[in-house]
Amino acid sequence: MGTLAEEQGHHPDIRFGWGYAEITVFTHAIGGLSKNDFILAARIDRL
Repeated sequence: MGTLAEEQGHHPDIRFGWGYAEITVFTHAIGGLSKNDFILAARIDRL
């Protein structure tokens, strides 16, 4: 997932805990979500 995010130029926040992984994708430059954020999220889901 880290390699995929780097290839896409994204730097998501990743949090791990017992039995879960939480990934937050956000474009700080626009203060919200962009189309590319949704594309990255879909690609992460496929992993």
